[in-house]
Amino acid sequence: MVTTRGKTVRSSRKPALRLPLPLRRFGLPRLRVQEVQFDQNRIVVRGAKGDKDRYVPLPARYRQELQRWLERRQEQYLADKARNMHEVEVPGALARKYPTAPFQWGWQYVFAADDFSQDPRSGHIRRHHIDEQRIQRAVQEAVRQSGLTIRFTPHCFRHSFATHLLEAGQDIRTVQELLGHADVKTTMIYTHVLNKGPMGVVSPVDTL
Repeated sequence: MVTTRGKTVRSSRKPALRLPLPLRRFGLPRLRVQEVQFDQNRIVVRGAKGDKDRYVPLPARYRQELQRWLERRQEQYLADKARNMHEVEVPGALARKYPTAPFQWGWQYVFAADDFSQDPRSGHIRRHHIDEQRIQRAVQEAVRQSGLTIRFTPHCFRHSFATHLLEAGQDIRTVQELLGHADVKTTMIYTHVLNKGPMGVVSPVDTL
């Protein structure tokens, strides 16, 4: 869900289609179970730009829904395990160092595909993550139903996230860290759409 130009874009069904997270195109589909940290109210973004890990807040609004989704996802995983079909792809170096990792619950994709598919490199038949195009189509349909005529893609959620944080008065350095920008100048681009003057700062006089 995101608000733009006074209208709200909503996508239903899988939480993957609703979570307003500042992730790049492939970030959400590739999210692993162990990267959703409910105890710290955050999501770990592994191997982000520059191959660095970063953290983004877990929206409280979707906390219970995501917990319920993971309960159903674990049931699916256990059913796959009973059939000895619970292997998941993990980075090559990790698979060599921790040979049991591909079979562990923590490494499973949060948003897995409905069906199994064959890995063209290894030949293994596994349940991959949800197709990125499925998210794109869902967002496009949500935009159409909202009556918006602007071009809106899943990546726009990332831009919306940054803009709303700055509108709420968050420090630009904090926004920079959440987005994973190496240079704050990249983050400052968002201040131009706020029309709030230099650095996106509101004059103290306006808060009196």
